Amino acid sequence: MQRRSFVAGAAGAPFLTAMQAQTKSPAILELRYFLCRNTPDNQRARLSEFLGKITVPAMQRAGAGPIGLFASSIAPEAPFFLMVSQHASLSAMEQCHDKLKTDEAFGTAAAALVQSVNLPYQRMEVQLLRGFKGFPAIEVPPGDPSRPARIFELRTYESNTLASLARKIGMFENGEIDIFRKHGLLPVFFGEMIAGPRMPNLTYMVAFDNLAARESNWRSFGTSPEWKKLAATPGLSDGEVVSNISNMLLTPLAGSMIR
Repeated sequence: MQRRSFVAGAAGAPFLTAMQAQTKSPAILELRYFLCRNTPDNQRARLSEFLGKITVPAMQRAGAGPIGLFASSIAPEAPFFLMVSQHASLSAMEQCHDKLKTDEAFGTAAAALVQSVNLPYQRMEVQLLRGFKGFPAIEVPPGDPSRPARIFELRTYESNTLASLARKIGMFENGEIDIFRKHGLLPVFFGEMIAGPRMPNLTYMVAFDNLAARESNWRSFGTSPEWKKLAATPGLSDGEVVSNISNMLLTPLAGSMIR
């Protein structure tokens, strides 16, 4: 697990359609978890405001995007906030964070946050993903700001070996993602983890209108003939490509570009 200074250190792109994305090199997806606690000085409320009003615009100015900002709804180690940032490459990610260090508006706000609370967050953890070749970049769900916020599910599939992980990625790219779309599982991103815990694994995010839609759409997917046929392909059963699955439900925060 990589950990890197963010608020304390600072105190010192066009959206792609699915068709356009196929012509792009896989992006780097930075998943930054801010682990929080309920505190008398409103740690969570102050951090949420800082991330939505200050951090997301500053990251955009520094060249990142789209950027999603989420709060844990049903998840282990809650409460936490998750910021998902897209970068064109690893070097672009480094350049983004270098620019943040010289962003005066961001630095001033970060310093004020540190001074206003005992701790801006308890711990921070970072995971890096590389987008799939067949799904290389974030797809921002359609809609306007007036629509009710969706719920988002983040799922991690661990594999025993890099070879079995590659087969699972190929399974997604060669049919499973299309079946997701057909049954109402709205894909946001897919990526192979290149830095983080429980490797080798892949992590992806899908969106639903609400909890009832999530239950209905997963049921529709799991009972579909297309999925059953794909899952019965020799070498692609769960036991052959996935050793463990974990998931969490998230809700978008104010300021998130993904809602």
